[in-house]
Amino acid sequence: MVDTLFSGLIHGSVYAIAAVGMSLIFGVTNVANFAQGSIVAVGMMIAWWLGTALGWGIVPTLAVVIIVTAALGFVMNFFVISPLEGRKPIAALLATIGVGQVLDNSLQLIFGTQTRQFPELLPTHNLQLGGLRFGTSDIVSIIVTVFLMFALWSFLKFGKTGQAIRATSQDPEAARQMGIPVRSIRNISFVIGAVLAGIAGVFVGLSNGNINPTNGGSIGMTAFVAATIGGLGSIPGAVVGGLVLGVVEALGVSWLGDGAHDFITFGALLLILIIRPQGLLFNSSSAVRSEPMTGTFLENSRSIELPRWVNWLLAGLAILLPFVANNALAGAGTQVAIYSIAAVGLTLISGSAGQTILGMAGPFATGAYTSAILVTQFGWSFWAGLLMGGLVAAITASILTFPVWKLSGHYVAIATIGVGAVTVAIIRLWEPVTHGSLGIQGIPVPQIFGAALDTQQKLLLLDVIILLIALWAVSRIHKSHLGHVFAAVGADQDAAEALGIRSNAYKALAYAIAAFFAGLAGALLAHQYTYIDPTIFNSAMSTLILTIIVLGGMNSPLGAVIGSALLIGLPEVLRFASTWRGIVYGILLIIIILFRPQGLWSRSVAQAKIGKNDDKATENIQEDAQTVAEEVEA
Repeated sequence: MVDTLFSGLIHGSVYAIAAVGMSLIFGVTNVANFAQGSIVAVGMMIAWWLGTALGWGIVPTLAVVIIVTAALGFVMNFFVISPLEGRKPIAALLATIGVGQVLDNSLQLIFGTQTRQFPELLPTHNLQLGGLRFGTSDIVSIIVTVFLMFALWSFLKFGKTGQAIRATSQDPEAARQMGIPVRSIRNISFVIGAVLAGIAGVFVGLSNGNINPTNGGSIGMTAFVAATIGGLGSIPGAVVGGLVLGVVEALGVSWLGDGAHDFITFGALLLILIIRPQGLLFNSSSAVRSEPMTGTFLENSRSIELPRWVNWLLAGLAILLPFVANNALAGAGTQVAIYSIAAVGLTLISGSAGQTILGMAGPFATGAYTSAILVTQFGWSFWAGLLMGGLVAAITASILTFPVWKLSGHYVAIATIGVGAVTVAIIRLWEPVTHGSLGIQGIPVPQIFGAALDTQQKLLLLDVIILLIALWAVSRIHKSHLGHVFAAVGADQDAAEALGIRSNAYKALAYAIAAFFAGLAGALLAHQYTYIDPTIFNSAMSTLILTIIVLGGMNSPLGAVIGSALLIGLPEVLRFASTWRGIVYGILLIIIILFRPQGLWSRSVAQAKIGKNDDKATENIQEDAQTVAEEVEA
């Protein structure tokens, strides 16, 4: 037990270093920096190369890591985040996801994806106390954590720049009026946060022993969970959150095994969000100024509408495609169609209703496993399994998120991360049914009237038909009374609630519909892959689905198809390596956020030039919102 607690404290101290950097950036800029884990990975891999290839020791290695990550933090804020000042905070969050994708895949391109041993920059098992064996690296890790926290506290408390950082975090507008260079302060905050992430990366390597360039995303998520547990924006909270999470993980894994790691980590996140969403050490001075993970940047944009005959023509061409496509094109088309189905549903919640969803891999996995289990173990037909996959995904997602819809928007977004991860973790742990990490093999291909769809062309035809149905259904919802209410909630939640609309209830409904379509997509994927395992449904899948609708237009169902074709179909046809594909995804996401935030399939509308059609649309939204309010009163 003692060695388990000690191990938890060591890991927790590393989590704390990364989490403090994330909380500092969050407190000053109101940006949830999802590239923090990628910067941890940069520090880790630079230290590995310096220690392995050049034989450097801990001091010069740390010096180089600090210089490189400081430059990276400055470049990231100066060129990507600062230009987004004044826009909705969701824009900066999505931009950091793009930066993270570029960094993660660049590391894989440079260093490869294989696991390797981290060099012994410090002895790791040279000390013993009673029955507890540990190393100099563990002691140094704790000392460095304490020193960094004390140094940062002193800097913020007594340093002139530190006081400016505190003033900016509390009220940036008042700080600007007092002559504080807010933009420079934000640059400094990103530099400090990146340096802390780089230092954390060195000690992650020493602590774990074996490292992999692909670990950045999971490290970043763990740091984010630690910061959230302590209280986003609270530096002492980040320290406490990191230590608490490290100990809880160590105890949980010792009792339940390594497979329960994600269940423990993200289960703790959901528990904290339900019991104390502001975090363990929340205080009013670290309160979030605005919702950084909710809202859209669609106020001055409209989805492009095509004439009905053009829609029919495009649908006919889509149905014709499987009959003329070769195997390679048809195979790419199936991927495009499957991800389009999931993304089309997401336009309702993340587009119209304005609630960012960061965990769509969960409903995707639920639909895949539900259909696979029902068909392989209980003899259900493909069609029954497909529909049940969508229904179970919607019900499961609704149940898991039910306690958090009473919270404010960005806490719901955080919860969806936890829901997605916990869902996949339950699948991994439920071995008697799901076969755990081994996955499910021998999933039959879809059948129609007893005929197997055993070619890529037949599968593509099936996917296209289901996609067209999804497009029709979601487009009808967008234009319906319900869709107008979703849009009213997304445009101005306070105004909608003033009219008596229960905005969170409508967001929950939009999320359930999105989860249903993600479940359908997951079921199709399972029967076309014929094999699934939990590693397929990772955070990268959630990010990809969100990126698709950002690229195409967050409230445009047809834009989701265009985004999927560009992000998935084009790289498949051009045979891009998966690493280059990830880099392209990240760069495209950043470019779209910076230069065309409304997406490719939306048109910008200046407020002063909104025409009669747009005025009519606004009137429709207001009328529908008023109708709902009257129904609530009745």
